[in-house]
Amino acid sequence: MRIAVVHRERCHSRKCGTECIIYCPRVRTGDETVTLGEDRRAVVSEELCVGCGICVKKCPFEAIDIVSLPEELEHPIHRYGRNGFALYGLPVPVEGKVTGILGANGIGKSTAVKILSGQLTPNLGDQDREAAWDAVLRRYAGTELFTYLQTVSTKRIKVAIKPQYIDYIPKVFSGTPAELLKPTDERNILSDYIEALDLGPVLDHDIGTLSGGELQRVAIAACLARAADFYFLDEITPFLDIHQRMAAGRLIRDLALERPIVIVEHDLAILDMLADTLHIAYGQPAVYGVITQPKGVRIGINQYLEGYLPEENVRFREHQVTFEKRAHSEGTERRTLLTFPAMVRKYERFRLEVGGGEIRAGEVLGVVGANGIGKTTFARLLAGEEKPDEGEIDRGIRISYKPQYVKAGTSDTVEFYLRSCASGFDSAIFQHEIVEPLSLRPILQSPLDTLSGGELQRVAIAACLARDADLYILDEPSAHLDVEQRVKITRMFRHHADGREAAILVIDHDIYVIDMISERILVCEGSPGIEGKVTGPFGMREGMNRFLRDLGVTFRRDRSGRPRINKPGSYLDREQQSRGEYYYYTDSGE
Repeated sequence: MRIAVVHRERCHSRKCGTECIIYCPRVRTGDETVTLGEDRRAVVSEELCVGCGICVKKCPFEAIDIVSLPEELEHPIHRYGRNGFALYGLPVPVEGKVTGILGANGIGKSTAVKILSGQLTPNLGDQDREAAWDAVLRRYAGTELFTYLQTVSTKRIKVAIKPQYIDYIPKVFSGTPAELLKPTDERNILSDYIEALDLGPVLDHDIGTLSGGELQRVAIAACLARAADFYFLDEITPFLDIHQRMAAGRLIRDLALERPIVIVEHDLAILDMLADTLHIAYGQPAVYGVITQPKGVRIGINQYLEGYLPEENVRFREHQVTFEKRAHSEGTERRTLLTFPAMVRKYERFRLEVGGGEIRAGEVLGVVGANGIGKTTFARLLAGEEKPDEGEIDRGIRISYKPQYVKAGTSDTVEFYLRSCASGFDSAIFQHEIVEPLSLRPILQSPLDTLSGGELQRVAIAACLARDADLYILDEPSAHLDVEQRVKITRMFRHHADGREAAILVIDHDIYVIDMISERILVCEGSPGIEGKVTGPFGMREGMNRFLRDLGVTFRRDRSGRPRINKPGSYLDREQQSRGEYYYYTDSGE
């Protein structure tokens, strides 16, 4: 079984000279294995293709993928036309349960949800015949999904969906959050959600002025307040701090007692806490995706991190993701790159105090703290985008800054934009250390204003690291990135800091990212929206315990070294709090 996919948005036959046709050995023998369609884009015949891969290598825009699949994947549940993406398998919503889906971006999770919500009738891979539910029901007869799909086919199901990219909300709605939320209160529970998600202070604000975290909480409340038969939430954690993530998680768990919920999430700690069962989605992004049968959450996450699925006998990643079982070492002796003094920044309703400290060359320094506590303000002070009211930084170094919220304000291509940031764009080092790890090559010819949130985030990270600087500041680089991409950026950052004797300062709410990336951390404490104080830097053990003690959240580590959130009030939670071990406690019994 062979699948050939042409990424139509990347195919530019007028620019490339149609190398895919010129160099195809079957075309040279007279077969029409590769042709141009009416839209001047390549069409590959899967029946005639021998899988030599020459067209894949010759295409300068990486617009063609040809993959050999095992025989058991002969019949997809849906395929997007000839040379389009193919999905194999579906998740199983279960009454009274939270079903998690874990997988890379572009692997078919959204397609699966469209099918489960009745927005898309699956064609079972047959593009020559109109899709019909009768054939789908015959395929799933006798399975767990049959009854559910039967309900979908008769259009007797109501679905509530929380979209992935919440920054589109102000583009389609103008008004206040109160006006947006009022029509969604179909279960007469909205007031409880507003209180739990701390939305009261922003209800009368213009929706266009809300931060990413505020928009995210509005979107969660709007979804959960509806009276639906099936709820789907696509990434609840971007721009939320750990306290807000757990608050949203508790609301979802409560609702799951009454209705089936499917959630896609890349924060493994939150997914572990939320889900009852887990489907792993693997394959090749934008080419094909396979959704496995349900697994236990702990086992499924550990298999995903290992990159090997024993039941399916599939290895989908070369490298295993590992976590240190002990606290990070204090690190080697490093020279001081920047000393920042004690500073104060005052606003009308907020005051930030910085305790002063130093940043060392070659280190990655994490910054943790609740939303509204002053992390971004601190980053802007370091970057010179804001000036303190008290104290002054004598920088004397070059600084590159990636802001928290990334927006595309131009139709320039990705390549044009990166060339304006990097003097050595064509160098082997830039291509190997930045373009390849961030998987940017396929989108180099795409206009910035057509990119998804995840793609735009990767471009922004590349632009930040492309500049010649001594200190790189990245505010929430993990937002909208999948687990694979988060692992890659942690390796990139540490390599970039070591290789250049530069320092990298990373602000992020993903505990896994901070754990894998940081040598030391700064902790932001105080009262969100009122006052904040930047303390440290601390060693990882001291800093994480200080941060989590303030939140009242404890983590344990299982045998793999993976951090896992303890259930509030549980035996382990109480024991660790009494010991003052909020993060580096290893549960040898798991």
